[in-house]
Amino acid sequence: MTAHSHEMSHAAETAHSHGTTQSPFRQPKAVFAVAFACVISFMGIGLVDPILPALAEKLDATPSQVELLFTSYLVVTAVAMLVTGWISSRIGAKRTLIAGLILIVAFAALAGSSGSIGGIVGFRAGWGLGNALFIATSLAVIVNSAAGGFAGAIVLYETALGVGIASGPLLGGLLGNVSWRGPFYGVSVLMLIALIATVLMVPTSAKPVAKSSITEPILALRHRSLARTSVIGLLYNWGFFTLLGYAPFLMGLSALKLGAVFFAWGVLVAVFAVFAAPALKDRFGTTQTLIGCLVLVAAVLGVIGVFPGHRWVVIGAVIASGALIGLNNTLVTTAVMSISPVPRNIASATYGFVRFIGGGLAPFVAGKLVERYNAHVPFLLGAVVVLVGAALILTVRRALDDADVGAAAPQSALRAADEEAVREIPGVPEEAILAGEAASHDPR
Repeated sequence: MTAHSHEMSHAAETAHSHGTTQSPFRQPKAVFAVAFACVISFMGIGLVDPILPALAEKLDATPSQVELLFTSYLVVTAVAMLVTGWISSRIGAKRTLIAGLILIVAFAALAGSSGSIGGIVGFRAGWGLGNALFIATSLAVIVNSAAGGFAGAIVLYETALGVGIASGPLLGGLLGNVSWRGPFYGVSVLMLIALIATVLMVPTSAKPVAKSSITEPILALRHRSLARTSVIGLLYNWGFFTLLGYAPFLMGLSALKLGAVFFAWGVLVAVFAVFAAPALKDRFGTTQTLIGCLVLVAAVLGVIGVFPGHRWVVIGAVIASGALIGLNNTLVTTAVMSISPVPRNIASATYGFVRFIGGGLAPFVAGKLVERYNAHVPFLLGAVVVLVGAALILTVRRALDDADVGAAAPQSALRAADEEAVREIPGVPEEAILAGEAASHDPR
């Protein structure tokens, strides 16, 4: 390792261990332009929640057909994650951001113009492709431009995530109360504003010297800790999107009231992601906090599974789950970036691919299970799946604990062993390994 690489690695480890005193909210305008676009992008996750029952009624669709809005969006996002690094390493970060935003603007508008559930599902798939290009690049731009280092960028990113997730259902409820087409058009207009802000405020960066291989995200799964943590993400997302996708059908509320419920849920996501997750991690460690969090997520799913016909029980459980989801999002994202020996952009693409597969399939399967059996089954299944994820955390405990202690000797030894293992993986160049700690690139 060169002296320059060693200094960058040491600085990254020091920042990771000790944090930074600079406020993550005092940033250049380019950072806020991308953060605003992140907020709108993350709105798309919960935007359709308040209009799911209305879509089923207006378009004469079954719940499982309506759930395909999640499936097409998230599965395409997952698969596209595998090629976003390859694309951005050839055209640069800003152009990748712009391409993703253009696709979202176009396909969100087309979804609003569609007259069939099949058309909306198809256009949501195109929306997912644009979303993958955007989210796979946005945090890289934030980290590279932000003051406050990696820790500050994660806080800023999680804030954008939380605000987007919180405001998405509220906007969806307000616009959906007028027409089910409203939320789609609303996102298209807001993303157009974000596109203009990105074009004007984000500086054009030089194209990367090293071009990524299209096989790197898959080959990175040979790293055991990254593979297992990604599977934990898949299992957790199965439970999360079972709740997010099917719970609206159990509440029997209007689009506006559903938007209010999921707004309260999203506020808890934001607050616990930004403020509670770092505090709990410092006090109890990543391993214990994650296990406790996933056990509680499973308990929430179990409560809904036992009482799916009790509206207020479902509403209370959904809102309470926001706190747990906020904790988990921050902790798992940081854990994946900390324990992986490959560059963060590759680790993020790998993790995003695996976990979004679970998130995409779960709502559709939930709809089918309800049609075949009853509303108890998908939520009880989700609880079991999440508990399996909690147990799997114990298999990566050493890596998580070493990441928690920062630059201590056990972590250095572990990283040396991991780097040696990665050198045997074809398609992952040595320069990428050396840059792995210094590279700050973490798409959600």
